[in-house]
Amino acid sequence: MRYMLLLYSDESRMANMTPEQLAASMPAWNAFGERFAPIIRGGDPLQPTTTSTTVRASSGEAVMTDGPFAETREQLGGYYLLECDTIDQALEAAAACPGALFGAVEVRPIMELPG
Repeated sequence: MRYMLLLYSDESRMANMTPEQLAASMPAWNAFGERFAPIIRGGDPLQPTTTSTTVRASSGEAVMTDGPFAETREQLGGYYLLECDTIDQALEAAAACPGALFGAVEVRPIMELPG
């Protein structure tokens, strides 16, 4: 079964990191990637919400708004796509993810569509 690990945190924390702090955080992320490489199928960090555009369709018209969908305390900052034998594997990965140390990691099953 496939799962998404959705990484949420206060993006201002990342924006305020010095290059040295960012470099110091990388070994934990690399170790996570190596440990769970057998089940990781993809993943990427996301640009800040200030770079996003939200699109809504109303009466056949697309309405575009600069910025995120909603104002929240924590923002979606990245994701991992996992392929696991059990939910317990996905939960183990989420608990070991460095993102859980300063934010939240949501584990969500991917809906498998027929065909």
